[in-house]
Amino acid sequence: MSPGTARRRFLTAGAAAVSVAAVGAPAAGAPAAGRSTAARPVARTLPSGLFTLGVASGDPLPDGVVLWTRLAPDPLGGGGMPDRPVDVEWQVALDARFRSVVRSGRTRAVPAYGHSVHVDVRGLAPHRDYWYRFRADGQLSPTGRTRTAPHPLAAGGRLRLALASCQNWQQGFFTAYADMAAQDPDAVLFTGDYIYEAAPSATALRPHEGAGEPVALEQYRNRHAQYRTDPDLARMHASAPWIVTFDDHEVDNDFAGAIPQDPDRQSPETFAARLTAAYQAYYEHMPVRATAVPSGPHIRMHRRLEFGRLARLSVLDTRQYRSDQATTQEGAQSPLMTMLGAEQRDWLVAGLRRSPARWNLIGSQIMMAETDLLPGTGKRWYYDAWDGYQVERNALLGELAATRNPVVLTGDRHLTMISDLKRDFADPGSAVVGAEFVGCSISSNGDQDQAAFHAEWDPRMGDNPHWKLVDAHRGYHLFDITPEGVDARVRVVETVRTPGAAARTQARLRVEDGRPGVHLV
Repeated sequence: MSPGTARRRFLTAGAAAVSVAAVGAPAAGAPAAGRSTAARPVARTLPSGLFTLGVASGDPLPDGVVLWTRLAPDPLGGGGMPDRPVDVEWQVALDARFRSVVRSGRTRAVPAYGHSVHVDVRGLAPHRDYWYRFRADGQLSPTGRTRTAPHPLAAGGRLRLALASCQNWQQGFFTAYADMAAQDPDAVLFTGDYIYEAAPSATALRPHEGAGEPVALEQYRNRHAQYRTDPDLARMHASAPWIVTFDDHEVDNDFAGAIPQDPDRQSPETFAARLTAAYQAYYEHMPVRATAVPSGPHIRMHRRLEFGRLARLSVLDTRQYRSDQATTQEGAQSPLMTMLGAEQRDWLVAGLRRSPARWNLIGSQIMMAETDLLPGTGKRWYYDAWDGYQVERNALLGELAATRNPVVLTGDRHLTMISDLKRDFADPGSAVVGAEFVGCSISSNGDQDQAAFHAEWDPRMGDNPHWKLVDAHRGYHLFDITPEGVDARVRVVETVRTPGAAARTQARLRVEDGRPGVHLV
């Protein structure tokens, strides 16, 4: 069966796969492949509903993938697990009914990490579909499907990548994920704002849990768990591997490194404790490798993933190492300002210079292209975005000029903003060096007033000639990447106020191999 055929069959048989009867998994150290055995009666010692948060996979390699779940029978009440380790069995199979199990084993879910499970499975075949599940205390998880990356030397083929960001629980349902699952991407790149730290609002469409902003570990756990209960988000996590990074709202709005949004109200010690809690809860709820296990108020998130010789994806962390935001144009143009920090910047540049890939993708939480908010003479920038770090950005744009087919994939803005990247935005005649897709939000800002949006943004188009498309619908971007080009679709939903809203393609764009920039189709 071809990978595409298997994936289509999964979408139509997903409900049956979730309800498959429990089967035995070989004990740790037993042969991974072979016929599974019938389940034996087990005296349960844990609460029912261990797998309320579903399953997920992430960071696909040619021979492996990370499998995730978290045991949480009381997801909004700290998890509801006893204060002891719990053995969890896992299986990986070639089929949704687990007739052909190829890898299996046992791991431990421990209280220190919220009884989360991260299994870094290796020994898989490249570029193929697998199904996986977990079992603990006689309870069986939903079934997930994942896919490995192509062989490292594979030069052709197609990569279908979905770009998502900014999902605010209070402002709308995550309806776009239902359409995303139907589009069958090979992987999902999520560029930040997976949760929002805002306090509950009585007037929200669906209020946040809790009594205020999360600051402690259990509070961040509960907020992540609430988001994980969205059925469309859960289904998408179980449908394809995710590649994630965080922005600000996973911690505190507009924070920069160890500096909170409001340093007059959060001392350095208080904010360090908040960072520690937020990063740990983030790790506990994301399908990432052990390289991302936090160390106090620090977490390693920048990393690189390869999709054969077709595409290299460099995932950035634009929060943890940045200078505090500028407040003036002079500050934004200071050579002392850094977005990436020296180590991450050197890592990124080395990866671009040595890349063997046809397409060099960069996952950046915040917009790289210039945003001039002031119609007419003069400039007014967003200092939280790359506009506030212009010397470092210009140096990076110089590197992109020497890089094969650079494409930046971004979140944060709650708008679709698709642009040419210019070597020097201060020079209208400067060369185009790449393309940037700023993805629309999943739900943040809710259903935006389109007339008000155009009244605000249309007058700015003339001052930003590098913008190719600006749009305020909710949704995501879908990319079909081949050696010849990148075909992009802006997929939007009619509303986020009700589940099940219809989706459509709002725009189509293309980037051609060897021709920097992007154009509307």
